[in-house]
Amino acid sequence: MIQVSGVGLRYGDRKLFDDVNIKFTPGNCYGLIGANGAGKSTFIKILSGDIEAQEGNVSMGKDERLSVLKQNHFEYDEFNVLDTVVMGNKRLWEVKAEKDAIYAKEEFSDEDGMRAAELEGEFADLNGWEAESEAATLLGGLGIGDELHYMMMADLEGSDKVKVLLAQALFGKPDVLLLDEPTNHLDIKAIKWLEDFLMNFDNTVIVVSHDRHFINKVCTHIADLDFGKIKLYVGNYDFWYESSQLAQKLMADQNAKKEEKIKELKEFVARFSANASKSSQATSRKKMLDKIELDDIQPSSRKYPFINFQIGREIGNDVLTVDGLTASHEGQNVFKDIRFNMNKEDKIILLGSPIAKSALMDILTERKAAEAGTFKWGVTTSQSYFEMDHDQYFGGGEKSLVEWLRPYSPEDETESFLRGFLGRMLFSGEEVKKSPGVLSGGEKVRCMLSKMMLNNSNVLLLDEPTNHLDLESIQALNEGLIRFKGAMLFTSHDHQFIQTIANRVIEIREDGSILDKPLTYDEFLEWKDKEKIK
Repeated sequence: MIQVSGVGLRYGDRKLFDDVNIKFTPGNCYGLIGANGAGKSTFIKILSGDIEAQEGNVSMGKDERLSVLKQNHFEYDEFNVLDTVVMGNKRLWEVKAEKDAIYAKEEFSDEDGMRAAELEGEFADLNGWEAESEAATLLGGLGIGDELHYMMMADLEGSDKVKVLLAQALFGKPDVLLLDEPTNHLDIKAIKWLEDFLMNFDNTVIVVSHDRHFINKVCTHIADLDFGKIKLYVGNYDFWYESSQLAQKLMADQNAKKEEKIKELKEFVARFSANASKSSQATSRKKMLDKIELDDIQPSSRKYPFINFQIGREIGNDVLTVDGLTASHEGQNVFKDIRFNMNKEDKIILLGSPIAKSALMDILTERKAAEAGTFKWGVTTSQSYFEMDHDQYFGGGEKSLVEWLRPYSPEDETESFLRGFLGRMLFSGEEVKKSPGVLSGGEKVRCMLSKMMLNNSNVLLLDEPTNHLDLESIQALNEGLIRFKGAMLFTSHDHQFIQTIANRVIEIREDGSILDKPLTYDEFLEWKDKEKIK
């Protein structure tokens, strides 16, 4: 249990938190959400003690232990992997270190013997004898094999370091677990393992994540950081999002009778009340959802960009033919002699190594030449490409976003049109005067999406479009692509994004061949699991 009482924090004239009062209780997983800049990571640092609040306090139960996912990937470079994980329980590590130091002495006094006996007892109480076994199990679940367990942290790849630090946070069954973006750099298998771990974790979890599928899966509650306050909602992210949208609709419809609004609320709650991410909590959560009143649902201050891809021309049956394409990287084939046809109804998710996926995208958009093979776009097609690395578009010296966007607007170059378009993408007022070179990662993505929307292309190629976006922009992009009437080839690590858009999967395998299945993402993963069993 962790309790927040009257916490307040301001930076200059900006009030980040104001009189926040909230209790996080055992057995629940809380998804902390809020717009970019709302202070989610800062709040996690206040809970962990890394930042001191200017007002109020944070308290935990007596003798309870808090564990946090460390963000400094170089902090443990002088230690091996297993020791780094065990250090997640600070007291256990201190006991072990002191005990080992005593046994290493050349001269062993009576006092040393008595102290060693005390430490041995505490070591056993802390499950010290099972520590390495537990650490190895956590590492294995996250994809860190036995061969890496005694390597120095300094010698690991960056993605493996992240997994070790996550295992460190999970180690020793902490009473309170704080996780800020735990799925970053994790592969699908590791994310699935983490989901299962947290769904069966009995203590308190508070998590910040942009992965909607992940927080829908593991969270029993949503802690919404808005207006400088935090309000708790029973249920997962989808429930929170739908309820906030319903609240906006109810507020806008002031003329509707209250009885009709209550009926709509009851129908809404009924849809979600049986949707539990923790089966052991399903009954109690359903009871809590059933108690929700009309006044409990409040609109959010969040703003969502308006993302809507219109096609300028109907697409024909012949979209794309790929015939024997081959490409390599540093002397190794990333794909070889691949062949497939793309149809006008296809929304294809491209899976495989990042190098292979980006190489195929670059070839299909003529940014790179294939080593062998050909491809041909249909005569009715027009393509727009979202590149994962798009910084080259923001160094042209334009003085404002209006000037930056003007060359991509073939039909209307007027200031009022461009300002209105940028406003729908959340660049309002004076923000349109920003220099493109000073934009954040998320702002650059919104600009690139604006550029693509103005093209009115009927084929979209998108390479990791959700990178750098906040939850609101991801949600808006997701819904915009669901509505898109053309064909699409895209890459993403966002499970829900893929599942709700793709109707076909093409996986570039390690041997350079492709696996092509007309399935949704979840159907494809289920099919692969069945194939492994055979």
